[in-house]
Amino acid sequence: MNQGKLLLIGGSAGSLQVILSMLTAVGRGYAMPVVVVLHRNNTFESSLEDLISTRTKVAIKEIEEKEPILPGMVYLCPADYHVLIEQDHTFSLDYSERVNFSRPSIDVTFKSAADVYGAGVVAVVLSGGNADGAEGMQEVKAQGGFTIVQDPGTAEVPYMPQQVLLRMGADLVVPTEELPAVIKGFGRPA
Repeated sequence: MNQGKLLLIGGSAGSLQVILSMLTAVGRGYAMPVVVVLHRNNTFESSLEDLISTRTKVAIKEIEEKEPILPGMVYLCPADYHVLIEQDHTFSLDYSERVNFSRPSIDVTFKSAADVYGAGVVAVVLSGGNADGAEGMQEVKAQGGFTIVQDPGTAEVPYMPQQVLLRMGADLVVPTEELPAVIKGFGRPA
């Protein structure tokens, strides 16, 4: 399988368990950095980073301003901030208006990553209840990246992956249970 330079995972309602299974399959030593953009509630202190860390055993951290993007790390977008990828391969946090009712927005992160990493992006859109991710996936594809969509027929909330498929299709449409193995194949060390 193609080896990418950056794996993006975008999800919303119904995607947490899928993300956990994907990150468990990835495990430690994954060649690419992974950026997880998950719509989540910002009204209470979340222990999502701890949950993912203990359930998957990956090296994970919540993104901080100007943090460098390193191989083998899983980065979690913080609640209530858009995450941008800068040309110097660092993160930038943004508090501008919501996109598709969401902050962090999958579209915002995917578009900025495509601009920086181009054909090196592998992007995945999972279960969710709005169209966030569809425009970002279009930009990933336009820049030569590889697009993967959770099969809407196996997604808990099929609307988000359906929106990607209606707008542009995808390089792969993968049933939920096969996503971990597919993702693992993209990050094998060279």
